[in-house]
Amino acid sequence: MVQKRDSHKDTEKLTAQRLAVGRDLRALRQSKQVTLQRLADKIGRSVGFLSQVERGISDLPIADLRTIAEVLEIPMGLFFTTGEALSQQSPSESLYIVRANQRRRLGSPETGITEELLSPDLGGGFETFLTVIEPGAEREQPIDRGAEEAAYLVSGSLEIRVSDHCFTLNEGDSFRIEREAFSWRNPTDKRAVLVWTLSPPVY
Repeated sequence: MVQKRDSHKDTEKLTAQRLAVGRDLRALRQSKQVTLQRLADKIGRSVGFLSQVERGISDLPIADLRTIAEVLEIPMGLFFTTGEALSQQSPSESLYIVRANQRRRLGSPETGITEELLSPDLGGGFETFLTVIEPGAEREQPIDRGAEEAAYLVSGSLEIRVSDHCFTLNEGDSFRIEREAFSWRNPTDKRAVLVWTLSPPVY
């Protein structure tokens, strides 16, 4: 009986992971306006197989994920989870809920910025991240993601530069930038923590 229960849990875990990867792959592919046929040709797979992957029926080998990330020009890390991510979630829960210890993470403190996905997946009309910017970290080159962005500064301070304007944000402040290039800098010795929303999704 124990073996049966463990087997059932393992199956649920794999199913939830497949569904998450499949949903994200479809959302990313469509956002880049890449057809299933084109992507299949690039990785040497059939359209039917990729369709099964997007529906959470089949798994993709790591080598194929790496090629897909290159074709779509996205970080391969978007397809991976960290810690206990999804391991304790049922497929139905993973559609709606993101547990605190189950967020997908991009970046690292060593790179100056870490972003954890607060949305269940990369689909939908917007995506929300918990963004942590390390002391002294800076985005020197302005970035324009072609999206409407809004963020709330949970703690710390952050400088935002939009065009010729420079603003200093402190705990409790928020901002919105609509399809404009901007850069940021954390000039303090404390982390800046923000809840950041983008529409449409860009990751």
